[in-house]
Amino acid sequence: MTLIPTLSTDFLTPLYRFILLHHRQTLTHTVPCQTQDYDLIARYRLMFKPHSNTIKAIRSRLLDWYDQNARSLPWRPASPTSAPIPPYYTLVSEAMLQQTQVATVIPYFHRFLETFPTLETLANADEQQVLTLWQGLGYYRRARNLHACAKTIITEHNGIIPSDIDSLLALPGIGQYTAGAIASIAFNQPAPILDGNVIRILSRIFFITDPTDHTPVKKQLWLLADQLVPAPVSTDFRPGDYNQSMMELGALICSPRNPKCDTCPIQKLCKAYADGSPESLPVTLPKSKPRPVNHHILAITHPSQPNTYLLEQRPPTGLWSNMYQLPTLELNHSKDIATDQLAAYAQKHLKIKPQAITPLKTFKHQTTHLTITFHLHAITPAFIPSQLKPKTQWRSLDKLADLPFSNPQLKAIKAMN
Repeated sequence: MTLIPTLSTDFLTPLYRFILLHHRQTLTHTVPCQTQDYDLIARYRLMFKPHSNTIKAIRSRLLDWYDQNARSLPWRPASPTSAPIPPYYTLVSEAMLQQTQVATVIPYFHRFLETFPTLETLANADEQQVLTLWQGLGYYRRARNLHACAKTIITEHNGIIPSDIDSLLALPGIGQYTAGAIASIAFNQPAPILDGNVIRILSRIFFITDPTDHTPVKKQLWLLADQLVPAPVSTDFRPGDYNQSMMELGALICSPRNPKCDTCPIQKLCKAYADGSPESLPVTLPKSKPRPVNHHILAITHPSQPNTYLLEQRPPTGLWSNMYQLPTLELNHSKDIATDQLAAYAQKHLKIKPQAITPLKTFKHQTTHLTITFHLHAITPAFIPSQLKPKTQWRSLDKLADLPFSNPQLKAIKAMN
């Protein structure tokens, strides 16, 4: 079926009508996982304009629940009467929390602030130092963006984190979600947020059965989230707490699997619960499978310096950019290669002729688009060049603390130790 080629928009306000019509041409194809017809007008009327009583009930119940159940976290005030948390803390925590569990982030957050207690100290830091502190959290682009963001705030905003959405969106690495989180949590601005937790909650409350990662549906979800955020004229104007209550509910109660519906504060408002199918939502478009590839890590020992290995720095762009690693042959396929091919690679690219190559360990690592099988090989060189290639160096394994490595490389280095 076509999604909305003939839907009347008379019931929509001008803003929502414009958005819907603007995206109509992207809505005229069949959604791959759509298997049944829906009452489109009723469904979109509900999504765009929830009843005011429903909005008030969601806010009230979530805020009451949050006041009683919010976790004590280092980037939140200890109590409602405590001094406000610096906006810098919100900026750092939101960068770290993207695609990472709270429990994992907490020790990194503490270490990061011990080293960079202010925005200025972060802006003045060397990127390598920032990446080293981030080591283990993954998604290193977040660290680079946070570093660039701090520099921009120092140079263009006199060191003061902006409070309005437009200025936040202009900062490096700040998207719509992060801008909304900072504006609402740090500055009490009525800005919406929409992440995986919020999408899951909204799709279940309002029984949204379209794929939530389909661009037009995602835009409608943003509009819905915007209506639910407390406005300055409302009696419950706590936009930061409201947004955090949504994130908290998604983390603690409305989980992807086995949601704790019996203890959910908005259970009676949830259409998916009434339908008996909360786990079936949200619906997403089919995703392509990650492509399998092979990477061969060459652990080349120094012939006269014990526990010392050759390292190289990765290119400034691409996966794990500018980070360090044991020399690695990255293949674009999952086929095996012969030992003599590894020897040829070492001789051509590193100017090192292997005397012996010994396979040590194989392990897998998953990225968004790749399933990488790492093959670790120990190499004893027949000779080493008197002058190394640029961006390579010999390093003892007990003197690596100042260099950033990806998680797979750390695993390989641990195996060498």
